[in-house]
Amino acid sequence: MSSNDQVPDYDLEDLRIVSSTAELRAMAHPVRATILDLLLERAATVGELAAAIGRPASTVAHHVGVLAHAGMLRVVRTRRVRAVDERFYGRTARIFYVGVIRPEQARMLTNDLAVAAAESGPAHEADDLRAVIRHARIPRERAAEFWEHVLQLTHEFTRLPRSGETVYGFAAGLYPADYPALPEPDAGPGLRA
Repeated sequence: MSSNDQVPDYDLEDLRIVSSTAELRAMAHPVRATILDLLLERAATVGELAAAIGRPASTVAHHVGVLAHAGMLRVVRTRRVRAVDERFYGRTARIFYVGVIRPEQARMLTNDLAVAAAESGPAHEADDLRAVIRHARIPRERAAEFWEHVLQLTHEFTRLPRSGETVYGFAAGLYPADYPALPEPDAGPGLRA
């Protein structure tokens, strides 16, 4: 991939651990979450972001300010337009990963799988949904290792060159579930396959 094909079109960290109340509040708002997602494609001005999400520029400027104050956005370049410096904003990290938080902070977080379920409804109705759900009884350490693989796949998805007409969502989750499990097999004599 040439530097011109870099996604997004500015330099940023791969991963940043977030845990402060300001960071969690900033990323929990739906408009700000959308702004963060859009900026994974390329840097954008407040006007471009406003046009993309169909909100007034003043509203988007407020949300950009909240994200910038939380350290999640920064100005990555400027250009002079009619005697005014136009600012292009970009993320500070490709992935914002929620670290250790206090129980009261957990209420600020969005259930990403609920968001994905709502977004995927029209695709399900149109028979254009690709989804899978599996359950496995595994130790906590193996779950952590598996989640690292999922994060690598998320990085790969995030870096795909942007083209085409359709925006695709990618959702992943790993969670303890109240789900049945088989008992350990009986290893007694006479067991046949």
